Amino acid sequence: MNPSGGRRRQAAGPRAGRAHRPREQDRDVHLSKALSYALRHGALKLGLPLGADGFVPLHTLLQLPQFRGFSAEDVQRVVDTNAKQRFTLRPGEPSTGPLIRANQGHSLQVPELELMPLEMPQVLPPTLVHGTFWQHWPSILRKGLSRQGRTHIHLAPGLPGDSDVISGMRPNCEVAVFINGPLALGDGIPFFRSANGVILTPGNADGVLLPKYFREALQLRPTRKHLSLSGDEETDCQSGPKHSPRGRRMVQQ
Repeated sequence: MNPSGGRRRQAAGPRAGRAHRPREQDRDVHLSKALSYALRHGALKLGLPLGADGFVPLHTLLQLPQFRGFSAEDVQRVVDTNAKQRFTLRPGEPSTGPLIRANQGHSLQVPELELMPLEMPQVLPPTLVHGTFWQHWPSILRKGLSRQGRTHIHLAPGLPGDSDVISGMRPNCEVAVFINGPLALGDGIPFFRSANGVILTPGNADGVLLPKYFREALQLRPTRKHLSLSGDEETDCQSGPKHSPRGRRMVQQ
């Protein structure tokens, strides 16, 4: 037997084991993504009993093949540690056990999702901003923001990093579009606040928030500067980076 070969095999064994042993953080990311799809978009396809309020029994969810190997404790940890508070987990009836739902972001109709109506200008956050990417900005400037198959357009009450801003905008967005909420509200566009603080609007009858409701636009990357809403300036929109979240289908919102 080759001693050096033996040593190589012995040394490689633990490394190989570590390489194939998923870290807890990786497992949590995988679980969070699986929960987001199932609870926001795929419940009906997956045969989950989706309540009118968006809740499904946790034990039924965990029986799906994509959740094999995950426990109720794993789900509880992901719910508790999710910085954007995407999910709510609550006790259910004895017959159902614990229930879980996504707080917003649905493409499924959830008629009794707990959304707080914001019916007066005084209760709207002073800042309403939508984050997007350069590749979408020319179309948004011409046509407005679209809910793109979801039930709502998502707005944040501030930019990423601002105090009290939990969710509503991806941290790597390149353009911020600020919305004139009182003007839109006065034209009959409804606004709501979700359980995790995201401001939601279905837009007009076509699911669009028109450009006339844009108050201002701000380039976020590579440097911050104000953008013209007339679309007649040369900006990094033509020459800047074309980032998109890895592994995610790009949409305007």
